[in-house]
Amino acid sequence: MSRNAPSASHLTAADLPNLWLPYTQMQTAPFPVEAVSTSGSRITLADGRELVDGVAAWWTACHGYSHPHIHEALIRQAERMPHVMFGGMVHEPAIRLAARLAAMLPGDLERVFFTDSGSVAMEVAIKMAVQYHINRGTEGRTKILSFRGGYHGDTLGMMSICDPEEGMHSLFAGVLPEQVLADLPVDADSMARLEALLAERGDSIAAMVTEPLVQGAGGMLFHAPDVLRRLRELCDRHGILLILDEIFTGFGRTGTMFACEQAGIVPDIVALSKALTGGTMALAATVARRGVFEAFLSDSAGQALMHGPTFMANPLACAVANASLDLFESEPRLEQVAAISAQLAQELEPCRTLPGVKDVRVLGAIGVVELETLDNPDALRRAFVERGVWIRPFRNIVYLTPAFTITPEDLRRLTTTIVDVLREGA
Repeated sequence: MSRNAPSASHLTAADLPNLWLPYTQMQTAPFPVEAVSTSGSRITLADGRELVDGVAAWWTACHGYSHPHIHEALIRQAERMPHVMFGGMVHEPAIRLAARLAAMLPGDLERVFFTDSGSVAMEVAIKMAVQYHINRGTEGRTKILSFRGGYHGDTLGMMSICDPEEGMHSLFAGVLPEQVLADLPVDADSMARLEALLAERGDSIAAMVTEPLVQGAGGMLFHAPDVLRRLRELCDRHGILLILDEIFTGFGRTGTMFACEQAGIVPDIVALSKALTGGTMALAATVARRGVFEAFLSDSAGQALMHGPTFMANPLACAVANASLDLFESEPRLEQVAAISAQLAQELEPCRTLPGVKDVRVLGAIGVVELETLDNPDALRRAFVERGVWIRPFRNIVYLTPAFTITPEDLRRLTTTIVDVLREGA
C-alpha cells in the first residue's frame, strides 16, 4: 500500500484511514488491495502485482480499461467544456447521445432523461410512472410491483422494491414505503399467482419493474425471454407501465445490445447505466416511450417532471458515452460477447462435478458458478488475488463479467483459476 496506508495482513478495513467502503463490515473485512493503474483487462496494484480483471469494474468496463478512443473524447471535451448546468440550457454531447440512444432502443423509446447513477435512474423511472397516472387523472395507482430476487439500487425508493429477503435492506423495513412483491412468472403456477395478484390489486399498481433475463445482484438468476413477454402482456391487460432495469444487462452483456430485444418487447420505461460510458464516467439514463412523455405535456407547470440532478447530462460523461457507442459501431463487440460466452460455457463446465457446486450457467458475457454455500467470500477473494486474478464472489456466487475485449488467454486464466481454487477448497 502507498501513501502511508498500512498493509500488514492482520489489519482490517477499519484500519484504512478515513474511507468507508461499500458493502463491507469494516471491523472484520480484510485490508483491501490498492489499484494504481488499469489497462485492457489488467489492474496493477501498488505493490507491483498485476491482476486479470474478471469483473470489469462492476460490469462497466465493457471495452476494457483505458481505451484510447474514449480517453481522446474525454480530453477533447475537458478542454472545451467539462460541465454546464442542464436547466434551461443544453449542449451538443447530450443532444447527440440522446438521439443515438433513441435510435438504438426498440420501438418508440425516444425521450431520454439523464442522471448520474443507476439507482437514481430507477428512482426517476418510478417517479415517472406514478406521475404518468396522476397526470392522466387516474386515481389510486401509487404502488410498484417488483419481483423476488430483484435488485435495483440502494437509495430509499429502490430499497423498497428490492427483494426484502436478500439481506442488504431488511433493516429498513419500518422506514420504506410498502410496495408489492411477487414471484417472477417462470412457470404455470407462478403465472397463476401473479394473475391472481393483479386481479386483486392491479388497480393500485402504477408500474411493474424487473431486470430482464438476469437478476444480477440477487444471485445472477437467469430467466427465459418468454417471461418478459408474459409481463408485457399482463401490463397491457391491466393498464400498468412496464419498467425494465437494463443497468446491468444493457449494452451487450447478455448477447444483444439490450436484453429486451431477445423477447421482442418494448418496455414503457427503461433505465440504463454501467456500460453506458464504457466504465469511464458516472452517467445514467431513463428513457421513456412517446406516450409516457406526452402525459407530462400541459399548460400547467405542476404536471412537469420535477427532477434535476446537479450533474445531469454532464458533458464529459456524455462525450465518453458517445465514444463508447462509437466503439459498438466500429468494433465487433457482440461477436466478442458470443465468443466469450462459448469459452465460458466450455471452461466453467468442469466446476459442475465439484463438491459443493450447485449450478453452472452462462448467458452472454456472464459466467456463474453457484455454490451450495459460501461462508467466507473474503477468503476466496484473497485466494484469487494470490493467483493473479480479480474475482469478487458474493452471496453464494462466483461469477465472471469480463470486458468484451478480453483475450482468450486472459479469460482462460480466469476460468482455470476458478476451477482450481474451488477444487482445492472442496
